[in-house]
Amino acid sequence: MSTAVIPAVRRSWVDRLMALATEVRAGEGAAALLLALNVFLLLGSYYLLKTVREALILSESGAEVKSYASAGQALLLLFVIPAYGALASRMNRIKLITWTSLFFAGNLVLFYLAGQAGIREGVVFYLWLGIYNNFVIAQFWAFANDIYTEDQGKRLFPVIGIGSSLGAWLGAEAAKYSIGIFGPYPTMLVVAVVLVLCVLMTRVSNNWAVSGSAAQQRSAAKPLSSDGGFELIFHDRYLLLIATLVLLLNIVNSTGEFLLGKLVTAEAIKHVGAGAALAAARGKYIGQFYGEFFGAVNLLGLLMQVFLASRVLKYLGVRGALFILPIIAFGAYGLLLVYPALAVVRMVKILENSTDYSIQSTTKQALFLLTSREAKYKAKTAIDTFVVRMGDMLQAALVFTGTKFALGLQSFAAVTMVMTVLWLTVAGLIFKEHLALEARQRKIHGPSV
Repeated sequence: MSTAVIPAVRRSWVDRLMALATEVRAGEGAAALLLALNVFLLLGSYYLLKTVREALILSESGAEVKSYASAGQALLLLFVIPAYGALASRMNRIKLITWTSLFFAGNLVLFYLAGQAGIREGVVFYLWLGIYNNFVIAQFWAFANDIYTEDQGKRLFPVIGIGSSLGAWLGAEAAKYSIGIFGPYPTMLVVAVVLVLCVLMTRVSNNWAVSGSAAQQRSAAKPLSSDGGFELIFHDRYLLLIATLVLLLNIVNSTGEFLLGKLVTAEAIKHVGAGAALAAARGKYIGQFYGEFFGAVNLLGLLMQVFLASRVLKYLGVRGALFILPIIAFGAYGLLLVYPALAVVRMVKILENSTDYSIQSTTKQALFLLTSREAKYKAKTAIDTFVVRMGDMLQAALVFTGTKFALGLQSFAAVTMVMTVLWLTVAGLIFKEHLALEARQRKIHGPSV
């Protein structure tokens, strides 16, 4: 198994600073801090583009087209993922990350030029961003998995994840003003510059990883095998279980968002009134609710990432941490089953989403520490993009079917509880597979894995 730290005799001030959030050993702090800054910029810039996306597609095409465009993202990924896998089989990791990132940055320049020329690009940009946002984050974590051992990943992923949580929070805050300051099209150029900066930071991280490590030098120089992402998933029980877990998680969480939305809409009608003449007032009420809701989710998620994520992985391990979110979700929808009130749903969704963005996200990344390099780059990318989008489509089908049969909120909650039981079952199966995989790795590489 590869290693990736900067040799040091004693802990630097950076090591000591980052040790406030997790266990950081001598020489590990600077590399982890650079990765945290990298993912901070990636997440923050995504929220800027998310604002641009909404402005373009809603102004050009409307909410209905936006809903239909989500399905197109999954279909496009059926072609994008094999193309990415073929590219990964022809170049080493730093070339792969460099060229794919520059490709996305170049896309943003083209979107800017097309927009300046007056071309309507809302739908195309929506489809593109749905692939981009999951793709670049999946690739970042694939790289982090590639340069860290299991022990390092369990200790350092939580502190790197702080960058992700901060980026989401501050990016969402900055997005409120970005359109007013820059406008939608110049914002694209800002993000293109950020992507180039992230490429430079990744190259520095790669140089630090290979310095003094023969294993990392071999790993960094070697292209991946020809196996495709989908092929790897369907031929590996562990990866297939991870994909199933991500699918179920997305369905449960998205259904919860639907239930919250239904209750918020009903509450807006109750307080403001129905009718087309009051649509603007209802929109203001709903917007204020979600502004406070997202703020609470992002803040609690950040606090969980800083103070809980590393301790959960330390004391429960990756396997134990898998059960935290589904247990919370099961309790949340069980409570909704008997008490379907907005205040209750708001509270449990804040807890569920903040746990998802912090502890669950870190745990999901750590699941790939023991997998092959091909799984880290190809299978992980397929799971974090296509499987996530498939979850969106299945959840939409669930809502459509439930609405057609006039299911109430409590009936939807009951269905979601069933899905959560399946989720817990899959987590238990991953527990067994991860335990066996770890035992095999230790047998081959020794206790340092």
